Amino acid sequence: MSAFHATPKQTGLFRAGILALVVASVALGGCGGGKKEADAGKPGEKVELGKDGKPIPKVQAVPVEVAKAQRKPIAASYSGTANLEAPGEAQVVAKTSGVMVQLLAEEGDQVKAGQVLARIDGDRVRLEAQRQLATVRKLENNYRRSQELAARKLVSAEASDQIKYDLESARATYELAKLELSYTNIVAPISGVVAQRMVKPGNLIGLNAPVFRIVNNSHLEGVLNAPEREMSRLKPGLPLRMVVDAVPGRIFEGKVDRVSPVMDSASGTFRVVCAFDNAPELRPGMFGRIEVVYDQRLDALTVPRIALLEDEGEPALYIVRGKNAKRTTVTVGYSNGELAEILSGVKEGDMVVTAGKVAIRDGTEVQVINAAGTAAVRGVALETAGK
Repeated sequence: MSAFHATPKQTGLFRAGILALVVASVALGGCGGGKKEADAGKPGEKVELGKDGKPIPKVQAVPVEVAKAQRKPIAASYSGTANLEAPGEAQVVAKTSGVMVQLLAEEGDQVKAGQVLARIDGDRVRLEAQRQLATVRKLENNYRRSQELAARKLVSAEASDQIKYDLESARATYELAKLELSYTNIVAPISGVVAQRMVKPGNLIGLNAPVFRIVNNSHLEGVLNAPEREMSRLKPGLPLRMVVDAVPGRIFEGKVDRVSPVMDSASGTFRVVCAFDNAPELRPGMFGRIEVVYDQRLDALTVPRIALLEDEGEPALYIVRGKNAKRTTVTVGYSNGELAEILSGVKEGDMVVTAGKVAIRDGTEVQVINAAGTAAVRGVALETAGK
């Protein structure tokens, strides 16, 4: 067997290769050492290690806003929309024909039942009434004389009775003429405001022609079509509130006047008639948003409704415990406006997350950023520490 003998040139190349490997190893060691030191963090800082012995990266806290669970009054209600209507509305028509000679009311005027609104020319009807009155007086004299003659057996009872019947017929004709004369005065059938005038002085008015429209604004109604699940709750006499766009900033009080005893099978709803009295600002045809209050609790544990999680599971929210957010399942009672009643799962004073919910999960570290929430969390922490 022959031995291998390296030439001087080969020996130099081998040594150069060994040196390059050593430099590379030192460089890699320096890089690894730098990363390890970076993972270790600042001197004196406690670093949490995982199961594999490597440092666990620190996660930044998620900013959130919180609110305190407090006891407040809350009401259970049903809300809906309706157009206001005036059940006290009448169209005034002419009960006789003739020329309009005088207008005594104008649009916007407040009128009372029985008040004369206009007059129609009644000269012809007046003369007819006078003629019938003269006939009545003549027959009265004839009947009186026939009674005297009948007492002396000078006329037959049949002739006397005929005069009596003629007199009764004439009196009825005279009363009819007086009624026709009264129709020349067009009067208001109900009290209210004149909403529309359809005629002018000098117009020839036909029989049953519309002349005025009167609306009673002192009592207005709005009809809600409520779903069948509310039938056991909505009863006559319940108080309600309404707001209308035409009168901003004003809340009108009313009550449930009547509730339909039957259900509409096509829509699955029933009629709830809401009444509003003595509200001069309201007008028929206005669009109102109505809230019927059917129950009220004066000392209910409440949280803002926005704290509830909007998922398909059980009602839940996040409660801040120390620096972490804990997902908690709750039982929700009444909801009204911006508040929700919590029957279980939350205690009075708990801080619930109202903003930033989508960015956190159960156990996520959070940072309270709203001023009121920061002070409340600090107070809860001090109170817990004191205990």
